[in-house]
Amino acid sequence: MYDAIQIVHSYWAYLVVLIVTLATINSLAGFFTKREYAPKDFRISLFALIVTHIQLLIGLVILFLSPMVVWFSGTHKMGEIMGDSTLRLYNVEHPLMMILMVTCITIGYSKHKKKLTSTPKFKVLAIFYTIGWLFMFSRIPWAQWF
Repeated sequence: MYDAIQIVHSYWAYLVVLIVTLATINSLAGFFTKREYAPKDFRISLFALIVTHIQLLIGLVILFLSPMVVWFSGTHKMGEIMGDSTLRLYNVEHPLMMILMVTCITIGYSKHKKKLTSTPKFKVLAIFYTIGWLFMFSRIPWAQWF
């Protein structure tokens, strides 16, 4: 079961990276070009929100099933986990940064809906989606991807 969920999590991650990158670029372009906020922009930002939340749910399942996540098992002390860069990545850094990424995207999406004009909508999306994008790219386990 773990292998199947890991495969889904890994392949869905490519979609998350693609969509969040697209939504971030779209929000930055909309803000800097001062264009009108359109239904297309709403759909792009909504789709980024949806794919990141699905990835978060899959990731939370993996957090409890993965053999790389050892802090629930009691076999390793926190000092050992923090001292080993691979264990620290999978037990602390990756989950924390991805939760922060989803939080930023959720806050940005929620706040942008309350704005009435295009420039503030794009500004909120650009700020929060860019921060989320940076969080995401900072802790992707690149060694597993290539």
